[in-house]
Amino acid sequence: MTLSLLSPAQDGLEGAIAAIEERLAALGLALRDRDERAVEAQAHELHRALAAAVQRFSHAARQPGGVSPQLRHRLMAASGQVAAQRESLARATAALDRAIDVLMPSPLPAAAYAAHGGLARPPRAEHLGA
Repeated sequence: MTLSLLSPAQDGLEGAIAAIEERLAALGLALRDRDERAVEAQAHELHRALAAAVQRFSHAARQPGGVSPQLRHRLMAASGQVAAQRESLARATAALDRAIDVLMPSPLPAAAYAAHGGLARPPRAEHLGA
């Protein structure tokens, strides 16, 4: 049995941050391995861990002593990792969208100007009787 030098509240915050860090690492591995099911599961677990941490930190911030600087620093670092993964996924999604557009161009013509000067728009499905 190990004794914690943290107060019970700080110990709970430590556990919340550790859960976020574990989920971030697991999500990173799932993304690296391109394992769709694991990515989905780890993203869900990360969301749960983040929600639990927000609740614990909100409660701790209102208590005497608040949140230790070390735990704040770890939470900020974890937040930075979440932002970096989000940005990386956004870039990958944009690259994939561009590749799909090149490989499978839209069958509809791009919007152009009509003879009367307004935008000529391709007919919509509801106007075609579809």
